[in-house]
Amino acid sequence: MKLVRVGKPGAERPGLIDAEGRVRDLSGVLDGLGPQALSDEALARLAKMDPATLPVVQADRFGVPWTGIGKIVAIGLNYADHAAEAGMPLPAEPIVFLKANSSLNGPDDAVMLPRGSEKTDWEVELGVVIGKVARDVSRDEALSHVAGYCVVNDVSEREFQIERGGTWDKGKGCDTFCPVGPWLVTRDEVADPQALALWLDVNGERVQKGSTATMVFDVVTLVSYVSRFMTLHPGDLICTGTPPGVGMGFKPPRFLKAGDTMRLGVDGLGEQGQTVVAYA
Repeated sequence: MKLVRVGKPGAERPGLIDAEGRVRDLSGVLDGLGPQALSDEALARLAKMDPATLPVVQADRFGVPWTGIGKIVAIGLNYADHAAEAGMPLPAEPIVFLKANSSLNGPDDAVMLPRGSEKTDWEVELGVVIGKVARDVSRDEALSHVAGYCVVNDVSEREFQIERGGTWDKGKGCDTFCPVGPWLVTRDEVADPQALALWLDVNGERVQKGSTATMVFDVVTLVSYVSRFMTLHPGDLICTGTPPGVGMGFKPPRFLKAGDTMRLGVDGLGEQGQTVVAYA
């Protein structure tokens, strides 16, 4: 299934995408698409429904596909070629940082430059959505804790991230810096999360192109590894790293400015797009 939330910010309704690509309204069946809707049992009940029995709704805007995201766990330098372009050594273990929940953004909503930003950058990523509590889980058990997958743009302010001391978090958690969606695609529709192409365009130019096959640490490893250090709860999101082609890797570096556009996608998980706006 492809699960969505549509409508104005703060008033989104739950829905699903039918075989013809139309949005079907789930608000008469579910109170919302929160953590309680992401368990295997809840998703199985939804999968048994006939979409034709649900009303079609106009998708004027997609929101983040689910609610109740307790934390956003992100992984750094998880593609060898991206680490090389950043001039950083390949990590021996996953680099883990957090993005602020206040950075969450609809997939096609504007991305706002932070005050004083001169080095805001783009990063297309595969997002992993947790559906069942994961605490110190084994690799063999890891995928059973995943509800599904989504597209994420891990927008990053490189000066804040690298040049201002401390951890990466303050360059990653600015408002609007985590567009998610358009859909949450359930686990059963993704045969192999390590065989997905990713891409991102800036102003119509293809700048990122890669595959999850080249991830240093695969999804199974990441879910197991992260769950050793923090309990993952239903609704939590893991952003799994980005392939090469980010702005700081260009010579000279290229960064976003007001008026720029981004378009990005992951095979089978949909596309999203944002316009960059000035701080307000």
